[in-house]
Amino acid sequence: MKKRFLTLCSLAVSLLSLDTAQAQKGKPLYTFPVGIQAYTYRNSFPRGIEATLDTIKSLGITEMEGGTPKGVTTEQFLKMLADRNIKLPATGAGYDQLVKDPMDVVKKAKELGATYVMCAWIPHEKNNFSMENAKKAVEDFNRVGKILKENGLTFCYHNHGYEFRPNGAGNGTLFDYIAQNTNPDYVSFELDILWAQHGGADPVALLNKYGSRWKLMHLKDLKKGVKGDYSGGTPQENDVALGTGQIDMPAVLKAAKKVGIRHYFIEDESNQVNVQLPQSIAYLKSLRE
Repeated sequence: MKKRFLTLCSLAVSLLSLDTAQAQKGKPLYTFPVGIQAYTYRNSFPRGIEATLDTIKSLGITEMEGGTPKGVTTEQFLKMLADRNIKLPATGAGYDQLVKDPMDVVKKAKELGATYVMCAWIPHEKNNFSMENAKKAVEDFNRVGKILKENGLTFCYHNHGYEFRPNGAGNGTLFDYIAQNTNPDYVSFELDILWAQHGGADPVALLNKYGSRWKLMHLKDLKKGVKGDYSGGTPQENDVALGTGQIDMPAVLKAAKKVGIRHYFIEDESNQVNVQLPQSIAYLKSLRE
């Protein structure tokens, strides 16, 4: 009996090795530069900007979404990035900042050499994102997006989960309202797949529905068993390594590739970044079509 068991184990290992070898023969599914959202290293940058960038470089990351960290000038930061062959195609701006002084946002984005400016939050009462909030955002995004486009930049709104509440009109969600009432010439989107999933949306369906409106993506995964809501928040430990959570990552990446997204930023909000980020990158590189 013991000998038979060992034989079966040996056969299983051989089959697994064969499957792995065959999988590796396919074309890589993820074929874009590996990017990082700077917030992932929010606890590291204050302790040492260059050391943090060295860590990022060592992981093979060549793109970043973010801004100039405290303690250095933009010129100094850009040199640090250039020395490590890290590009910064996208930066972020707060809603109020965009609405009150869009030209200052333009100025800062251009100083960074960014092409995209994303906004990740629409102000609203806690757990009560409403149609009034969505209508105000549509008005502001159309105006600001036009200014950014006239200055050579692309404005992207980054979903956060609360937008997937039904819009009350019986024809979709508040995100649908925003997408359908903003001018595609001025307003694009960055899909955060964790927050879409957490808000009850299907990331793949969203990609297929709004196609080329999606320009950027945050690669994140939501811990299995976690039930989402419309709060736009979840404990940090619910951010898990890519491929270990709820999201069908291969399906998301195939759809994203089809609609033309070219910049992907891993964002890990957990306190296990040093462990999870290498796992996420290895997972991305292991995927085959």
